[in-house]
Amino acid sequence: MPLDFTAIDFETANSSPASACSVGLVRVRDGRIVATAGWLIRPPAGHDEFQEWNTKIHGIRAHDVLDAATWADQFDRLCAFAGADVLVAHNAGFDLNVLRRASEATGGDCPPYRSLCSLQVARKTYDLESYRLPKAAEAAGFTGFSHHDALADALACAHIIIDAAQRNGASDVFSLADVLKLRVTEPVVATLERAVA
Repeated sequence: MPLDFTAIDFETANSSPASACSVGLVRVRDGRIVATAGWLIRPPAGHDEFQEWNTKIHGIRAHDVLDAATWADQFDRLCAFAGADVLVAHNAGFDLNVLRRASEATGGDCPPYRSLCSLQVARKTYDLESYRLPKAAEAAGFTGFSHHDALADALACAHIIIDAAQRNGASDVFSLADVLKLRVTEPVVATLERAVA
């Protein structure tokens, strides 16, 4: 099985995981980056306040997303890019939670994505003082990127997984997870909860 996956990164407008305001996506096929995409998102109503702390981090302001597609309007585009890939992110729990919560906030269903965390991969692959994305990416040979730009962060994440797979002799994300004693997470299924309600 080849090293195929999609790296993803979100920036949020505030502390709500539903407040996605930017996404970066990087498609990897056979260990090579073959496509990239990134765009601004108008966060869902009720989750669209831009807090100063978040804006200081990523530089995106409310006026920047006025003409951007809403979460509901851009979600099919995001899913089409990712396909059925395993999603990889640095602190994947955060990014997968953004997918779920923003979908819930807009009444949509999030596809059952599997994921692998590049932060966990970096901790098992490199010996670093810090495993923050810039440091882990530097260890993978990817430097000089604009941290907290969603596309740049997704590219950094992709480079970490590609480098880690090479260093660990892994041919795909599943064998990489196995050799590092990690797991590709399966999606949380909420059908039982809905059936009981």
